[in-house]
Amino acid sequence: MNEAVHRCPWPGTDPLYIAYHDEEWGVPVRDDATLFEFLLLEGAQAGLSWITVLRKREAYRTAFDGFDPERIAGYDEQKIGELMRNEGIIRNRRKIEGAVGNARAFLRIRDRKGSFSAYLWDFLDGEPIVNRWKTMEDVPAVTPLAERISACMKKEGFVFFGPVICYAHMQATGMVNDHLTSCFRHPEAGF
Repeated sequence: MNEAVHRCPWPGTDPLYIAYHDEEWGVPVRDDATLFEFLLLEGAQAGLSWITVLRKREAYRTAFDGFDPERIAGYDEQKIGELMRNEGIIRNRRKIEGAVGNARAFLRIRDRKGSFSAYLWDFLDGEPIVNRWKTMEDVPAVTPLAERISACMKKEGFVFFGPVICYAHMQATGMVNDHLTSCFRHPEAGF
């Protein structure tokens, strides 16, 4: 990518962060596998920076069986113990147990709705929200919609998915496009 291109400032100069910004962040995701991957990673991120988790993404992919919700839902105490010894991931027991519980909640919704994607995108009537922020200070950390989705998901049994994490998930999976209007990834910039 040409470095003269104008992008949101948050990735800085980190090549991994730039690639994530340029190729993933804000792109609408409608497949269950990717949505679950982001759910697991966002839960691991709670209280940490996203780049910390992004740098561990491949270790998570290996440790958590390719982000397979069926396998993760079946994890027992022995598997949780293995994960607690895995130096490639964030070794927080509550987060690991939360990933197992979230996999079970994910599967319940998927089985009931036909897909997890349908459940999430129903909150937006199937269409992403395209915001027109001019500066990073304009971008909210949470919105009323994120609060509503978070509350519904908590009722479904999800943990580590409060309103701030929910909004970050919405941004990451393109439910909202929060690229600045000056960024080449904003729809009005012709992307």
